[in-house]
Amino acid sequence: METARLLTLAERQFTQRISTALTSVGGTVDQWRVLGLLADGQGHPMTQVAEHVILAAPTVTKIVDKLVSQGLVYRRVDDADRRRVLIYASARGKAALRRWETAVEGERARLEQEAGEDLAQLAEVLTRIVARLS
Repeated sequence: METARLLTLAERQFTQRISTALTSVGGTVDQWRVLGLLADGQGHPMTQVAEHVILAAPTVTKIVDKLVSQGLVYRRVDDADRRRVLIYASARGKAALRRWETAVEGERARLEQEAGEDLAQLAEVLTRIVARLS
């Protein structure tokens, strides 16, 4: 299906450019996505983090382990359910996220300049498609 191929190509090009911007400031796309979710200050279980970043749980565990070792996130047992562990962004993690967001916003601005209004329209169309297919 040509639509699937085009979506894949666009996603790969977009992600590669975002990845390059994040690498320049010490982050990765997956780490940025994880910290983006955790920045709300609420603890999130690993299953929710995995769903948000659209990755398998073992992969997310490795990402979170690395973020823990860097002091960017921490784990804490859920007070409401002692069997669950929640992941939180640390103050250091929130500071890293701000740096990463600045890099991403710069690249996003360049992408929007190159793609023009098509990028905003694509986001609107994809939002509607995802909602309809869910």
